[in-house]
Amino acid sequence: MTTEAFEYFVCDRSRRGAVPDGAHTGAAGGAPCGDLVRLSLLLDEGRIESVRFDAEGCSAAIAAGAAAAEVVEGRGVLDAARVGPGDVAAALGGLSPQWRHAADLAADALHRALTAVVASGERLLTGEHSEHPARERTLVAVSGGVDSAVATLLEAERGAEVVAVTVKLWADRRTDGTRSCCSPEAVVGARAVSHSMGIPHLTMDLEDQFRDTVVDPFVDGYAAGRTPNPCVRCNGRVRLDAMADLADRLGARWLATGHYARILDDGEGPLLAAPTDLAKDQTYMLSAVSDRTLARLRFPLADLTKPEVRGIAARAGLSVASKRESQDLCFLAGEGKRSFLARHAELREREGDVVDRAGRVLGRHRGHHNFTVGQRRGLGIASPDPLYVLETDAAANRVVVGSREQLLKTSVVVHDATLLRDGGRVDRVRLRYHSRALPCEVRNGGSPLRAGHHDELLVRLQEPAFGIAPGQTASLMEGETVVGHGTIA
Repeated sequence: MTTEAFEYFVCDRSRRGAVPDGAHTGAAGGAPCGDLVRLSLLLDEGRIESVRFDAEGCSAAIAAGAAAAEVVEGRGVLDAARVGPGDVAAALGGLSPQWRHAADLAADALHRALTAVVASGERLLTGEHSEHPARERTLVAVSGGVDSAVATLLEAERGAEVVAVTVKLWADRRTDGTRSCCSPEAVVGARAVSHSMGIPHLTMDLEDQFRDTVVDPFVDGYAAGRTPNPCVRCNGRVRLDAMADLADRLGARWLATGHYARILDDGEGPLLAAPTDLAKDQTYMLSAVSDRTLARLRFPLADLTKPEVRGIAARAGLSVASKRESQDLCFLAGEGKRSFLARHAELREREGDVVDRAGRVLGRHRGHHNFTVGQRRGLGIASPDPLYVLETDAAANRVVVGSREQLLKTSVVVHDATLLRDGGRVDRVRLRYHSRALPCEVRNGGSPLRAGHHDELLVRLQEPAFGIAPGQTASLMEGETVVGHGTIA
């Protein structure tokens, strides 16, 4: 297709040239299509003072790069964060389907440049005021799924000025990015959903922090014979804290997410509490969130059930209304734990003994890391009575099995524990995600159990527990409220 606007941008050289010092650059494209668009943004007091672009490939890619540069120059960061492929195509006078990819590349390059702006640590609203000064601003974590989309919609409907953010945590060609909540594919999907609601979208690239803080300890844990919970660690040490910091830089009062949880204030500050839909309760996965970040959180889905959330999305015409939930860990999506550990920890198949408590060899296995405490399936042993994994010995590459009765415990040692309230208030503990909370009490020798950090706590259970796995999180509770957490030793 040929339009006057298209020809103008193909020939426009006013914004092509050397990238100025201090500019934030993003690029999209390359193999296999051969088209590449690069945009560099120079900010001044929170506003895009100037834009430089470059492009390689077809005339549509060149025109789209030039058009994107013109569209965002002079805008504030959040205004630019609303720009999508449709805006670039409109600036070109429209694009036929065969050239639409050029607008996609230009928009993606723009948002990668904005990701670099976010990573720079600059305060993003210096000199840029809210379009609606009477409305409080909320930053909403958007993953591209139905829950976060409806949370975004509800925040907008209550009158907040909403900004969407997606964190990119993992990119791996061996995994299926379409099944992950934090892959490059998830970022693009979340951006499209946000733009469909007229909401600006930003991306935070936290892949390095995620690898160091979550993935490496996950790999090391399995190598040592533990069963770590990476989601608790990610929420508590990476994702939510980073987004709360971004909320500060945006002048946002709140950080909202699509988790099924609620915040209650017991008079001493905010605490996590169970939502209306107990089948979707995600407080366990949020157990390690700091009290500082808890004070910033909103959970718009607290009083909704999953069917109600899908109904809201459908009535609003959101494209993700019927999107299937991801059940995989984000960095394992489509690959599986065994293959991942083989690649990242060199935990390959290595035969060892399966023994009982007395040390008698009952069979062979292909690697201790393939088993977790409480596991019954996959042992490959013929026995008149059911056998369960009692423990794994990483040093000897040995798996110890026994009866269900041998697996039951009435106390749990928890290390690296944090109490948000005095330990005397703990009356229940949840030892696995979606497991039933068990009545308990916590002790620490003769020391008073004050709020704060404790190297080690003893949790005494008032009824036996089955399959307590070292490395999992112990979520310490008072009724339906989370008042602490730690790692099962």
